[in-house]
Amino acid sequence: MTQTNMTTARKAMIDSQLRTSGINEEFVLSRMNCVAREEFVPEAVKPLAYMDRAIPLGEGRFLPSPVVHGKMLSEAAPRPDDTVLVVENGASYLAELIRPLVASVETLSAQDAAGSSSGRKTYSLIIIDGAVEELSPTVKKRLAEGGRIVTGLVERGVTRLASGKKVAGTITLQPIAEIGIPVLDMFAKPESWSF
Repeated sequence: MTQTNMTTARKAMIDSQLRTSGINEEFVLSRMNCVAREEFVPEAVKPLAYMDRAIPLGEGRFLPSPVVHGKMLSEAAPRPDDTVLVVENGASYLAELIRPLVASVETLSAQDAAGSSSGRKTYSLIIIDGAVEELSPTVKKRLAEGGRIVTGLVERGVTRLASGKKVAGTITLQPIAEIGIPVLDMFAKPESWSF
């Protein structure tokens, strides 16, 4: 696709996907208009970059649909003083969307975030670019007291957008809306027996 076609596709994404899904915050629409999604996907799927579905990145990883990113960014409500950690699954698109809106942005791979991490730095906002069954100790430790988190949440096979806040060392996620978000298998709950 030519650059002109990509620009047209980006405008169509905003008008026919984001706005019709209730995503009308100017900062969200502006960032999603400025950042070229096609630069964050493999060459073979660039023509699909603006379709309303997850885009395969290879090795079981996906770039979520534009509506998922729009809703995540809207729910995160980034502030100029926020220090942000984006847990990503193969693309830095979400980090690039939020970068100019906050004080700082760092990324951590989903694999590293699901494992044990020796990092001590905490963040006022964490966004997980995918759906998890449970938060890992690494993610919990990295969220500052009073900090906010936005993620996809898997409950009984259904994915929902969820957000939460760390209060007295505890993070409680509240599901917001059912939406198709690629699942990050490395955040699966350990299997347990039930009677």
